[in-house]
Amino acid sequence: MIILKVLGRYWYIAPILILIVAVQLGFGAVAAPNAATTGDAGASANLPGAADILAFFRGTPTPTPSPLPTLTPTPTITPSPTASPTSTPTQPPRPTATGTRVPTWTPSPTPTASPTPTPQPMPTPPVTSPHGFAATVPILMYHYLSDPPPGADAIRSDLSVGPAQFEAQLAYLREQGYHTISLKQLSYALSRNEPLPAKPIVITFDDGYRDQYTNAFPLLKKYGFTATFFVFTQVIDEYNVDFVTWDMVKEMYQAGMEFGSHSYRHSDLTHRDVDFLVYEILGSKEAIEERIGEPVRFFCYPSGRYDDLTMRVVESANFWGAVTTAWGADQSYDDRFEMPRIRMRGNDTVEDFAYKLAVAIE
Repeated sequence: MIILKVLGRYWYIAPILILIVAVQLGFGAVAAPNAATTGDAGASANLPGAADILAFFRGTPTPTPSPLPTLTPTPTITPSPTASPTSTPTQPPRPTATGTRVPTWTPSPTPTASPTPTPQPMPTPPVTSPHGFAATVPILMYHYLSDPPPGADAIRSDLSVGPAQFEAQLAYLREQGYHTISLKQLSYALSRNEPLPAKPIVITFDDGYRDQYTNAFPLLKKYGFTATFFVFTQVIDEYNVDFVTWDMVKEMYQAGMEFGSHSYRHSDLTHRDVDFLVYEILGSKEAIEERIGEPVRFFCYPSGRYDDLTMRVVESANFWGAVTTAWGADQSYDDRFEMPRIRMRGNDTVEDFAYKLAVAIE
C-alpha cells in the first residue's frame, strides 16, 4: 500500500526515468559498431599488403603501404622508381652484351662477309707425321662414257670415251694387277700412312652424265672395280635427262661407288667472294649427303679452276681433299687439296692408256 501511495504522489517521475534509460541504450548501440569498426581498421593497418610481400622477396622498400588488388608479382604493381639506398632490379635482367664469348660457327655455315672462313681441322685420325705422307697413285679422269654424237665439236669428242674403249682399259688394268681404291682410302694413306694394295689406282668421273650410269657403272661392276663420281647437283634437282638422277646416285652408292661434290652449278670458282663459294661448295655437299646418308669428303674444282680462297673454303667445309685437272700421279698430304689426275681422251688407244700410266708412275 505504501508503494502505491508513493507512485500516486510522484507519478510524473516515471516517464523521466524511462526516457533516461532509453537514451542510454541508444548511445550504447551506436558506440558498439564504432568500436568494432575502429578495431578492424587498426588490425588491417597492421597486416602486410601485397606491395610489402613483394618488397620482401624483391628486396626493395615500398614507398606506400596502400594495399594492391592481388599478390601476383606482375610488372604493373612494381613501385615506381624513387630514390632509395638500394638499386636492385625489379624485373629479370635482360640479355646485354658482355665479355662472354658465344660460339658463332655451326655445322652448316652460312654466307658471311668475312674475307675468309676459318679452316676446320681435317676430320680424320691424327696425322702421324708433321707433313703427312706421300704416295704415287694415278687418279684417272673421265667425263662422257659414250661415243660422241654426230656433229660433235672438238671438246665433246675429246671428252668422250666409248664403252668399248673403256672396257679395254679396264681389262688392261686387271691384267696388269691394278687395284681400284677410293679417295677415302688414299686419304688415310696420306694422313696415317695406312697401307694400300699393290698398284693402287683411282678412277674418277666428272659432271654426272647419264651415260656414266648406263655405260660405265655396269662395266665397273663387271670387272670388280669401283670409281668416284663428282656430280654438280643443280641439273639433278632440275631432272635434266642428260644427267643422273638421285635414285641412280643412291643405287651406285649402295653398290660401292664413291660420290664427291663438283659444286652446285659447275661455276668458275675463281675470283669469287665467300658467299658465292659457300653457296656453290657447301650446298652441293649437303644435297649429296642427304641422299646417300654419309659425309661427302672430296671436291672437284669445276673445269679445274680455283684459287687460294676456293681451297680455303673447301677445307673449311670439312672436305678431306680436292682433285684438279693438273697432270700427275704424285699425291701428298700437304697437297691434298690440289691432287693431280690423268685425263683420259676420246682418241686414247690401249697403248696410249698404258703409256700414260707408265710415265705417271715413274
